[in-house]
Amino acid sequence: MSSAKMSPAPKVTTHVLQEMKLKQEKIAMLTAYDFSMARILDAAGIDVLLVGDSASNVMAGNTTTLPITLDQMIYHATSVKRAVERALVVVDMPFGTYQGNSKEALNSAIRIMKESGANAIKMEGGVEIIESVERILSAGIPIMGHLGLTPQSIHKFGTYVVRATKDEEANKLIENAHRLEDAGCFALVLEKIPAHLGKRIAGELSIPVIGIGAGPDVDGQVLVLHDMLGITQDFSPRFLRRYHNLKEEITGSVQTYIQDVKSLDFPNDREQY
Repeated sequence: MSSAKMSPAPKVTTHVLQEMKLKQEKIAMLTAYDFSMARILDAAGIDVLLVGDSASNVMAGNTTTLPITLDQMIYHATSVKRAVERALVVVDMPFGTYQGNSKEALNSAIRIMKESGANAIKMEGGVEIIESVERILSAGIPIMGHLGLTPQSIHKFGTYVVRATKDEEANKLIENAHRLEDAGCFALVLEKIPAHLGKRIAGELSIPVIGIGAGPDVDGQVLVLHDMLGITQDFSPRFLRRYHNLKEEITGSVQTYIQDVKSLDFPNDREQY
């Protein structure tokens, strides 16, 4: 048996994701916001880590993604990037940093890339942000698009219901998906849309399509880490599968620790100097 060390897994790049789509190898993506968790996820073999503006909810306790700032996103992205050796690190452009002003959009994207060392950014929207998309891409910054339910537009829609269930909205979504691909986006997230529509778009586009509530026939899946690990319990959409109940486990561990401290069981003779 050889004692040679195993070579590290190759770094995931936008090109690797394209090859995965061509080989019909599904892409696994999760959110991450801090060094410790990102290191665990990267070592576990995750393909893509999204530094999501969902940090506004799960890390800061806001009810929407809107309040998180560019500085805060860069802080989270920098923490994640320090931990990662293999995964592609994508960072959400926060609300207000790219809508309606392509010069500000480019400046925001440059700050994220320069200060965090991230590999790419993600932006919500279609034709209405295409000028910002094209300007950022012209600077050589990779963009992952995001269509369907776009949480930054919650006040426009007024609800988190499934999007594109009617033909008019579905046709607009298909058109926007093609516009983003034609502009040069390397991948696309589709959130909370009918499965048949996710399948159609993934089939029509040559770039990887990653779903969150978009059915099984897209090129990959993404979930919010705190949701799939059961740390958060007050969010239960149909598309969410909980792989653990960390809230219950952590609560039990903390309660045991409290009891051990109060009963003088901790620290014991072996746990002191």
